[in-house]
Amino acid sequence: MPITYSFTKLKPAYNIKTDRTFTVVRKYAFIFTLLVAFGGQFFPKLGLLVVPVMIGLLIAAFFKGRYWCGNICSHGSYYDFLLLPFSRNAKIPKFMRWTLLSLLVLAWFGFRMTTGLYNASLAYGDPDFWDKTGNVFVNAFMMVIIAGTTLGILVSPRMWCSVCPMGVMQKASNFLGRKLKVTKVTEEKVTIADKDQCHTCGKCSRVCPMQLTPHLNFNEHNQFDSSNCIKCSTCVENCPADLLTLSNQSTANFITRNVKKEAGKNRKQFTTTICKISTLKENVKEFIFQLSDNSINFKAGQFILVKIKDKPEMFRAFSVSYFDKTNNRIGVTVKKASNGYGSEILFNDFAEGMNVILEGPIGDEIVIDEESKRAIFIGGGIGITPFVPLVQEAINSNKIEDIKLIYGVNKESELIYTDKFMQMEKESDKFSFIPVVAFDENWKGEKGFVTDVLDKMNLTGNTIYMCGPKPMIDTSLKKLDQLGVDKNNIRYESA
Repeated sequence: MPITYSFTKLKPAYNIKTDRTFTVVRKYAFIFTLLVAFGGQFFPKLGLLVVPVMIGLLIAAFFKGRYWCGNICSHGSYYDFLLLPFSRNAKIPKFMRWTLLSLLVLAWFGFRMTTGLYNASLAYGDPDFWDKTGNVFVNAFMMVIIAGTTLGILVSPRMWCSVCPMGVMQKASNFLGRKLKVTKVTEEKVTIADKDQCHTCGKCSRVCPMQLTPHLNFNEHNQFDSSNCIKCSTCVENCPADLLTLSNQSTANFITRNVKKEAGKNRKQFTTTICKISTLKENVKEFIFQLSDNSINFKAGQFILVKIKDKPEMFRAFSVSYFDKTNNRIGVTVKKASNGYGSEILFNDFAEGMNVILEGPIGDEIVIDEESKRAIFIGGGIGITPFVPLVQEAINSNKIEDIKLIYGVNKESELIYTDKFMQMEKESDKFSFIPVVAFDENWKGEKGFVTDVLDKMNLTGNTIYMCGPKPMIDTSLKKLDQLGVDKNNIRYESA
């Protein structure tokens, strides 16, 4: 009887520390917080600078939601730039999201500010009136630094933002803007071009400073409509499928209408059983899944999503390295990454006989162009995996006359599937296999990088297909441009 595995016991690190300061303002705005909080101890009038800031963020929120929090706020800059490296970056407790708690914090701050300003007003006309008034805001900034720093280091950098009084006031201002229907044009939200192409990998949620879950909550306009979203674009910058933008509703509708949908049109969900796990290298395993029927519509070069977590739901995308249509089997090859969330789960917890949900197939970036007559495949590292079925399909094609596979690694010990490719080369006159090793003195074959091999080849009339690490893709694209290869003849995806 197949094993049904419970993912709820899996507790590897979830939240990711990543760069959140994409602009000069976001990187250095913290100076304002430190200037007011500490400089204000000696020059209290510095606190008066907070007044236009408060007015500005409330006006901005009316039109753009909590955009100020993610892009201009000096406290946010302090948390993201200074605290993040030292923070545990742990999960923010649920109670920190309670509306009642936010209102209590707002009421407490409001009481402190009101009484402070009232006491300062009693000195109106005195020489120290403005100092006393400014000191109210200086003290407020200092309290936020103390509370925010404590919560930020012990738990998560932006934990204070969950209950920040100014954040609550911004949400109230934005609520009014939405009711008056002003925000349809002015408010930009995280937008996904096509839900069917989403990897459901949760990367957007794992990097979110507010620890929200965009990948599970896109609305009918393909937008993440959360009033807690600070529009910081951290998820946009980190989406592995490059599907996210920060867009208003009309732009979102335009994007979703015009996006190329073919890559995800055959996506389905399948309940499968792991029928075989093979160790190819110490850090590389092949997982073969038994499908229940033949309904999957797979093309060589596509990838599938493997479910790795239930709450929140998460998948990992892997290029298909094995497909047996006759026996309804499909497989992926996985390299264990250092601190890799998904690969750790697959290596440590997946077992033969276990039931696993797959979704797909997805992607058409390196699916073979039916009009191609000559093909050059370039695989780097674990990016070689989709070329196992791709080479076989190209060999079987009557239209493709010449096929070359360049396979680049750093060390000979990293090579996988070489026996399979060498056997294909023996059996087909139109296929050439060129492994190239960069840093191994004992290697007897081609040495250097894939770009060195490209330098020696006649690329005229070829369609280029690449899969590998981003540095390899970038250098290869630059080399192909130098060699005069038309961009329309290049297809690639990063591994």
